[in-house]
Amino acid sequence: MSLPLWTLEEFAAAVSGSVVGTPAEAITGVSIDSRTLEPGEAFIAIAGDRFDGHDFVEAALKAGASLALVARDRLASLPADGRYVVVDDVLEGLRCLGRAARARVSARIVAVTGSVGKTGTKEALRLALSRCGKTHASVASFNNHWGVPLTLARMPRDVDFGVFEIGMNHAGEITPLVQMVRPHVAIITTVQPVHLEFFDSVESIAKAKAEIFSGLEPGGVAILNRDNDQFDLLTFLAKTGGVTTIRTFGEGAGSDGKLLKHLSQGGTSVVQTRILGEEITYKIGAPGRHFVMNSLAVLLAIVEMGADLALAGLALAELSAPKGRGAQTRLSLPGGPAILIDESYNANPASMRAALSLLADVKPEAGGRRIAVLGDMLELGETSRALHAELAAPIASAAVNVVYCCGPMMHALWETLPAAQRGLYAEASSGLADRLREDLRAGDVIMIKGSLGSRMGPLVEALKQDYAAADETVAV
Repeated sequence: MSLPLWTLEEFAAAVSGSVVGTPAEAITGVSIDSRTLEPGEAFIAIAGDRFDGHDFVEAALKAGASLALVARDRLASLPADGRYVVVDDVLEGLRCLGRAARARVSARIVAVTGSVGKTGTKEALRLALSRCGKTHASVASFNNHWGVPLTLARMPRDVDFGVFEIGMNHAGEITPLVQMVRPHVAIITTVQPVHLEFFDSVESIAKAKAEIFSGLEPGGVAILNRDNDQFDLLTFLAKTGGVTTIRTFGEGAGSDGKLLKHLSQGGTSVVQTRILGEEITYKIGAPGRHFVMNSLAVLLAIVEMGADLALAGLALAELSAPKGRGAQTRLSLPGGPAILIDESYNANPASMRAALSLLADVKPEAGGRRIAVLGDMLELGETSRALHAELAAPIASAAVNVVYCCGPMMHALWETLPAAQRGLYAEASSGLADRLREDLRAGDVIMIKGSLGSRMGPLVEALKQDYAAADETVAV
């Protein structure tokens, strides 16, 4: 009989908590959401920016939670007959639980950070490593101060591999997270001008990303993008941080993971690479050059994790672009289908260029057009208007026929576009909805992208609803 995720004794000891009531002896999972909690899971009542988990403890207990991890100063306000483990600070308790989970496993661990491509790379690693052993990975983009310890706390004791995504908006945020994860392999996908509202230069962003080296296990491996402008700085920071093994990926000579050739076809990519001297050809189920480049880092990590390179290469054929990050849907219009590319999750100059490159790779059907619907890229500071205006060049390179813009910063791009390319400008994304419905026609390929605060996601959902999707993803 397999052991539960946690026993009550292990859980209480890990968080240094006091048991109140009669919690179940076996804990099958860890949750922070009373709406999705499964019976037997522990409910962690963390306080977020908008909600305090203590307000949902009663609902979690009624849903069958084995116990609720709660703060001592809130206990009196909770149901008297509840099942609790009580601590002074719930978030710190979650961190302690995460550290305990990490300490008890013998798994090989990989952590991923970077300005763009973290989640796609994490998903590729999860797929590839799952072919080679029991694998635990972050769900969605659980890469922040609560997402990382929650992912650790959910890690079974018998896993072979662990995959963690680590994000940041400010300097100093990666260090405590990576020191909990303690990876054997650390990947930095790329460093680009993002979050410039909080950094004075791209070099400062590189230094913040390089914090990932501070948590590497002794003898750990750093995997860096040789084609990135910050490669030399990252290499220097890795070496001064005590990293003795650095692997590189890219197109340049000397890359340990070197791209030899790639071909986009039917919503997929066929890739030929050389990984540490071994040539391998494989298929990636998600389209886009960014997936191709980051797959090189994935395969380098596979080797360094002691997994099977050939099996990993085969697994990448199953990779699909996550929702909001390039997922493609075929829409049913009266005169025939159109393709919707959903890039609505977030945006910065680098990811915007990658999305436009993806749009360029998808050929419209007869009579169709390439359409870009672009919302503001946020957190770019004083350079924001200039960075938005500079998108005119990649838009032209992608042979985009029509551009729709929304948001005050995107007006800088709108002003640079030729009249023939302008679809409509609106202050908010909602102002584009009616025109998009009217203008969309059979054969079109439409890509929608912007930062979360630009609210581009509702445009995606509106088109899916209005033109009932023929299928969830484009056939490949």
